[in-house]
Amino acid sequence: MIISRGRRYIFVHVPKTGGTSMALALEARAMKDDILIGDTPKAKRRRKRLNTFNARGRAWKHARLADVEGIVTREEMAGFFTFTLVRNPWDRAVSYYHWLRAQTFDHPSVDLARALTFDAFLQDQSIQKSFRDWPAQRYMMDAEGIEHCNCYIRLEHFIQDAEPLFTHLGFSFELPQSNVSDRVADYRAAYSPLTRDIIADVCSGDVAHFGYVFG
Repeated sequence: MIISRGRRYIFVHVPKTGGTSMALALEARAMKDDILIGDTPKAKRRRKRLNTFNARGRAWKHARLADVEGIVTREEMAGFFTFTLVRNPWDRAVSYYHWLRAQTFDHPSVDLARALTFDAFLQDQSIQKSFRDWPAQRYMMDAEGIEHCNCYIRLEHFIQDAEPLFTHLGFSFELPQSNVSDRVADYRAAYSPLTRDIIADVCSGDVAHFGYVFG
């Protein structure tokens, strides 16, 4: 997440959507008072600043707008340009699975990914619940459940969808590559008819909202 009072924007980092690449691109032109919350090099150097704030929730790289009330006011949220990246849910699920398999920290999802095939992973009820409970819009709501999002940027159509952001910033940029998963590029090969339908169901909100299809 990045909160820039100088440029009047808030970038919310939805997991496994290319958000680290977005953060790196924005941080390359960060202002001195920008609040960088994450694990990129510049964010790590500014991490001590977070100790001076009293955030409503957890201030971490995947924080929701509701979490950072206290760092930024609800009135500021309403006046800032708020945006996030989204990604085809079928592609995102494959990326998430392979990312989990490469991790070593203690977490139930890591344990499941390391122990199960992709098909079995998506059939697990706890994994389905996590996808169902966390559509992109939930990240963009304040503590009262009011959505603040000027721009949902589809990763697959970045230049087209990011035009309102570029207009707001007064400059444009391309996304650098980062956190690339070690997997086959075509996500469709990972799916069976069953798991394809599972993602269609548990991610139905994002599928409908952003017009995603399998393929």
